[in-house]
Amino acid sequence: MITFIASIALLIIGYFTYGKYVEKVFGVNEQRMTPAYSNGDGVDYLPMGEKRNSLIQLLNIAGVGPIFGPIMGALYGPVAFLWIVFGAIFAGAVHDYLTGMISIRNRGAHLPELAGKFLGKVMKHVVNAFAILLLVLVGTVFVSAPADLLHNMTSSWLTLPVIIAAIFAYYLLATLLPIDKIIGRFYPYFGALLVISAVGVGISLIVTGAPIPELTLKNMHPENAPIFPLLFLTISCGALSGFHATQTPIISRTTQKEKQGRRIFYGMMIAEGVIAMIWAAAAMSLFNGSTGLNEVLAAGGPAAVVSEVSIAMLGAVGGTLAVLGVIVLPITSGDTAFRSARMIIADYLKVSQKNVVSRLWIALPLFAISFVLTRIDFTLLWRYFSWANQSTAMIALWVAAMYLFLSRRNYWIAAVPATFITMATFTYIINAPIGFGLSLEVSYVIAAVITVVIVSLFFLTARKQLKENIPLEEELKSA
Repeated sequence: MITFIASIALLIIGYFTYGKYVEKVFGVNEQRMTPAYSNGDGVDYLPMGEKRNSLIQLLNIAGVGPIFGPIMGALYGPVAFLWIVFGAIFAGAVHDYLTGMISIRNRGAHLPELAGKFLGKVMKHVVNAFAILLLVLVGTVFVSAPADLLHNMTSSWLTLPVIIAAIFAYYLLATLLPIDKIIGRFYPYFGALLVISAVGVGISLIVTGAPIPELTLKNMHPENAPIFPLLFLTISCGALSGFHATQTPIISRTTQKEKQGRRIFYGMMIAEGVIAMIWAAAAMSLFNGSTGLNEVLAAGGPAAVVSEVSIAMLGAVGGTLAVLGVIVLPITSGDTAFRSARMIIADYLKVSQKNVVSRLWIALPLFAISFVLTRIDFTLLWRYFSWANQSTAMIALWVAAMYLFLSRRNYWIAAVPATFITMATFTYIINAPIGFGLSLEVSYVIAAVITVVIVSLFFLTARKQLKENIPLEEELKSA
């Protein structure tokens, strides 16, 4: 219990200390006009208040990731707490803040455009394909997960195909309509439900004296799965998630002032870390250890854990509300995943989105692909999502590091976590059955070599651009 409470306290302290330092390094300017005003189109670019933007950002980034990921990561034991706390403060929140603020400085640009600008034109095409792949996977995962939860609650009268169809219909509306019609109007209320349900479970853990294990570095996974790299890909949302880099431009296009960025981007990532801590702690303490948790996961997946924890902690009524809060999470990230994919493709093809027909012909193929992917086993989808997610985080952090390097600021705040997740991501794909399937020892060596090469290329490219005096955007010059 002490470890759990201390971890929550560290996350909050991190927001007020390291978050403020990161903001200072970046250098905000409250007088600079944001894209919400300079590029206003009444669809994607329009100003919204800080509180509304914060809750929308939290819902955008907090799909089932900060719940399902930590539940599965809880199999490793309390070592997962370390990754959530230090990952969120020094990697995830830095990632979210810098990608959001750099997007603001570049007219609300998405990650592919930023990668092309700061890492080279080839990277624009690579990251464009990667981001769309990730967003379609996210949208698919966030159809399957809430559909299963709803089906468990209503299996006697509502079939799974009908639920899936209803979710897709909602996604289509949320993807096509101006952001203030559905997302801006209803998300703040959904955000409140999310926060209340998570806080309710957290308070219940403390009040009931749940046997949350204290910190140990011992690997408690019942199948002895290696902590590195698997833990760092299993728990992504809640610690570090590349999906967030695809979501921050949605809010960078509605942010009123740069000063609001720390609360919206850094702060909401910390809030997601708190949610992840609560669900990881619940999963560790309520099933008689990793073996019991593994049995529940094998029988019904993370959704079964969510249901059992909610009912056990909050009773029938409160538990049902908590489950509804968890259902809202993926739905309110799935719709923005498809919205982001539409915006990225539109930016790439330079297609105006003022006309609804232009939005529709981009969106429909995405939904068709996603519908086909819903037929694939959820566990397999999650593995591909985890790899694509952290690979996107790797790219986003290198973009942020390059931006800070060229602006002669402390780029290490992005370069260090970028190096770490580069090593983890390549180790995973070289070792995993969905990748090359090599032994873990060989994977470590190859991944280390690749990481050294990437770090070297970063510095060579950065120094070359600095030497050639490659100009940054006009907004940065006036910082």
